Amino acid sequence: MTGLGTVINAAAVAAGGLIGLKLKNGIKQNLQDIMMQACGVATIFIGGSGALSKMLVLQDGKFETQGTMLLIFSLVLGSLLGEWIDIEKKMDVLGEKIKKAVKAENDNLFVEGFVNVSLIICVGAMAIVGAIQDGVSGDYSLLTAKAILDFVIVVVFAAAYGVGVVFSAVPIFVYQGLITLAAAFLGSFVSDAIVSDLSFIGSALIFCVGVNIGFGKKFKVGNMLPALIVPIVYELILQ
Repeated sequence: MTGLGTVINAAAVAAGGLIGLKLKNGIKQNLQDIMMQACGVATIFIGGSGALSKMLVLQDGKFETQGTMLLIFSLVLGSLLGEWIDIEKKMDVLGEKIKKAVKAENDNLFVEGFVNVSLIICVGAMAIVGAIQDGVSGDYSLLTAKAILDFVIVVVFAAAYGVGVVFSAVPIFVYQGLITLAAAFLGSFVSDAIVSDLSFIGSALIFCVGVNIGFGKKFKVGNMLPALIVPIVYELILQ
């Protein structure tokens, strides 16, 4: 069944969020604060190691860097486009609307949790490649594996941020669902090189999310999301 992978992934995120909420109710505020800092540090290292694994190559017994210009152009051009569209504001507005709809106006972490976790689980090669596989061949195994990873991530973040995290199931459902539908109609349109570049730039964005979680909002990561378009255009030009 085409799209089943996205359904499983979204359900896993929602379930993980609900379990995290149960844990949060029994955790003191000081423990919640330290958990959030720990989540920030973990996310920084996950994003940083992912980006460095693509940048550092061993040649003639020494490390050299690659992809530097792609990283710069992707982040600069993507951020300019995202700032012009103001994606971050639109994500915040969506979070506020959901917050109001579920009558959680007194939850100061609702929007922050919704936006940060949505970015973490949406930005990455597994979401794109898995959705394409699901759309082209009905193979949802990669999205099922991603669902397990997202479940664990969301349990931890929901215990720190609260109910806003549960609703990150909405953007992952829409995001991956649209990619699946596009793949079903257009076929597999992403090469291995594009997947590698997307993983590279996505990891850099995840690093920025980690900084925001651990140290307060420093980067408009939502407005940086169009950076993921640049590697696709870059590889298509090279072909």
